[in-house]
Amino acid sequence: MNMLLWVVFPYVCLTVFVVGHWWRYTYDKFGWTTRSSQLYEARLLRWGSPMFHFGILFVVLGHLMGLLVPQGWTEAVGISQEIYHFLAVSVGLLAGFLTLAGIAILVYRRRTTGPVFSATTPMDKVMYVFLVLAILLGLSNTLGWHASGIGNPGPLPEHYNYREGVSIWYRQFLTLHPDADLMAAAPLGFQLHTLVACCLFALWPFTRLVHVFSAPVGYLNRPYVVYRSRTARPGRGVGTRAPQRGWERV
Repeated sequence: MNMLLWVVFPYVCLTVFVVGHWWRYTYDKFGWTTRSSQLYEARLLRWGSPMFHFGILFVVLGHLMGLLVPQGWTEAVGISQEIYHFLAVSVGLLAGFLTLAGIAILVYRRRTTGPVFSATTPMDKVMYVFLVLAILLGLSNTLGWHASGIGNPGPLPEHYNYREGVSIWYRQFLTLHPDADLMAAAPLGFQLHTLVACCLFALWPFTRLVHVFSAPVGYLNRPYVVYRSRTARPGRGVGTRAPQRGWERV
């Protein structure tokens, strides 16, 4: 069971994530969009969207820091476990609650605004469930397994150190040699958070989340857009010549 949950299932989700994005981009380029609904409702979107996007950005950065950077590296540059613990809790909780508040506004807007709700696909609805569940489990883990160390002047109390378990498993997963026993020994909250995250990655290619990998890179080398007035302007060499159809030579 441990091999199935912490080796087979995560790699299946990763495969669906990669192949699904290739399939979506190949066969559904016109659907590779967020399906913007700003025209239908802008007031709630103006608040919810920045809160969610800035919050999730710091959540992702915190996960990358905690999962990819070994504990020995941070201690080598002078960041003790107590300092790291305080930063992880304070910044993590702030980013997590900001993300949760943002997505709560967006889900409320999507449910109460008729045209926006009509434009929501069934897969997007499933995605919202797993995304909210992942955020709630992450906050629960932070509050339940880390917050008790804030303000403690001495050694940290007994709690699960994910940097000595989940983080190592994650780095092993990326190098294709995961140790299932590391995740099997983790608390249930961390296990559920990981499984929900795997499901979210498997759903990713089939929802509006694909826009995360879209960037307007083409704007950097796009040719200038030339605007010309169709009104005659005496004194500018145009005279009273009537406008012609089609493009003029630059």
